[in-house]
Amino acid sequence: MNKNESKYFNTAVKMDEALLSLLEKKDFEYITVKEICDAAGVNRSTFYLHYENTYDLLRETTQYILDKHFSYYDISKKDVVHGLENCSRKELIFITDEYLLPYLTFIKDNRRIFKLAIKRFRVMNMDDVYGKMFKYIFEPILVQFGVPLKERTYVIKFYLTGVFAIAMEWLDNDCSDDIDFIIKVMRDCVLGARDING
Repeated sequence: MNKNESKYFNTAVKMDEALLSLLEKKDFEYITVKEICDAAGVNRSTFYLHYENTYDLLRETTQYILDKHFSYYDISKKDVVHGLENCSRKELIFITDEYLLPYLTFIKDNRRIFKLAIKRFRVMNMDDVYGKMFKYIFEPILVQFGVPLKERTYVIKFYLTGVFAIAMEWLDNDCSDDIDFIIKVMRDCVLGARDING
């Protein structure tokens, strides 16, 4: 990264963080370019050098969160998507330490950002993000498990909602329980490892 790229990156991060900070206090449609610039410590001309409008910044900020999240994993996005076609069924189960540890570590390290992404889910266009995840990751997995087309969205919603509910409860408790404990709870609940009769 050369000096100009580094300067651009640092300015972009300042803008992303400024927008996230403002989104904690007010709805997106009431946030002005002036407020963003003041919070980021830059002038309006710098803002317009990088973005056409606040929606342009919002798209970048959403990508900033996703990139930050993905940086916690030891695998590239391409490896995940292309690797699904050649995996055994056992390798397609994401309720493992390999996937849950980075996910939960990201949540714990970025509590503020994660809570905000949930609070402003629609504004930050997370529906589109999950739609792409369904199409490129979850759909191929469900196909390999032989889940009928009509049932796929219901099945994945069931699993994701369960994992997400546990993560939110953990977050509500300020992530006070050990990550290994939360992974065990998720694995037991999602994979049916808990024997409710015994």
